[in-house]
Parts: sequence; C-alpha cells; structure tokens
Amino acid sequence: MITDRLAHNPVVPRILLVDDEPKIRGFIARALTAAGYEIDCASGGEEALRRASVGEYGLVILDLIMPDMDGRSVLTTLIREHPDQPVLVLSCLDDVTTKVNCLDLGAHDYLTKPFSLEELLARVRVQLRSETHQAGEVLRAGDLVLDVGRLQADIGAGPVALTRLEFLLLRELMEHAGQSVRKDQLLASIWGYDFDPGSNVVDVCVRRLRSKLGFDLIKTVRGAGYQLAS
Repeated sequence: MITDRLAHNPVVPRILLVDDEPKIRGFIARALTAAGYEIDCASGGEEALRRASVGEYGLVILDLIMPDMDGRSVLTTLIREHPDQPVLVLSCLDDVTTKVNCLDLGAHDYLTKPFSLEELLARVRVQLRSETHQAGEVLRAGDLVLDVGRLQADIGAGPVALTRLEFLLLRELMEHAGQSVRKDQLLASIWGYDFDPGSNVVDVCVRRLRSKLGFDLIKTVRGAGYQLAS
C-alpha cells in the first residue's frame, strides 16, 4: 500500500524509483536496498505522483519513457508541487537537448542508460549527502547574507529559499569571494565527482541563482569559471 511508506525509518534515506521496465526496476531496487536505502517503486508516472503526494522522498529516480505519462510531465509536476525534491533522471535518451531540458525543468542530475551501477550509486550518494548546519549560522559577502540553517539567501530584498544544490554552489562562491572558481572545481566540490566535460549542470544552477537573486550577483569569468560579484 502507498501509505506503508509513512512508517519507514526516518534515519534511512528513502528513494522513489520510477521505471516501467520490471527487470531494470528490480535490478536497481536490489542494488539500492543492498546499499542501505529504503525503496518504493512505481511502474508509471501517475503512480509516481500519487506516491510523491503522500510524503517526502530523499530522492526520486525517474525514467522518461513510460506508457501512461511522459517523464518530463512527471518531472514538471513533481517540481511544481515539491520545489526542493531532488530528482535524478535515468533514461535511454542521450541527446543534449533532452538533458538540458530536464535540468531546466528542475532535475538535479541526468544519467543515461546503459549505465554503470557504481556510477549510479555514486550519484545517489551525492544527492543524499547530508549537510549538518548550526541553527542561526550565517555567511556574509558584501550585501549578500546566506542563512545556512534555513537554506535562504538575502541580497537586501528579503530572504529567498534555495534548493540544496543552489545553496551549496552559492556557499562555495561566497567562501571564495573575490576569486574566480573553475567549473571543474565546482563539479568536484558540490556534485562530488567528475562529470562529463560537456555537462552544463553548473551553468543551469548558476542560471537559477541569477533568476532568484539578480543577474549581476554571479559573474562569468571567461575561461576561468564563475565569481561572486563584489
């Protein structure tokens, strides 16, 4: 029953796995269970949205091609109803346009099939990596104030809620205020491993921060990465 998930151990990260292929779903579910996670499975988009409406998941792993509902529609609805929900898209579609579109829609990561199980588990660990913060702790850089405990930023117009990745990227830039930070450095420190050199997840995250806090907040330093504006 869907309501069974409410009784799970709150200490153990819980993942919603959405894939219409039973063999792939079973293979991934067994691997994640062996890694210590609690898993709920959905064979289609409508079931996934019903499960996601019951409570919170630490991560949703989402296929794009399903018989009842396009995965991008599922992603759009998930992010609209749960803006901070981490979603890892796992799909056989490997074209750049689809990847960029999913990241723009709010996906935190995108992995193509066929995939390495070790890489999938590494990406899951990154998304579920716990961040411990002291209540009331703040970082400051000029007019920018980052509330570490609440994951909020304030540039003078009031607090703005950030996703975990937006928070981590902004914190990294604040800790290197006055310096440019290379994209590969941001990928390593925030996403936790080396992405494909063609990945644009950093650019997408920067674009979201600019849309929330102002375009002039983060400067693009040609050939050197990004820098927090002074």
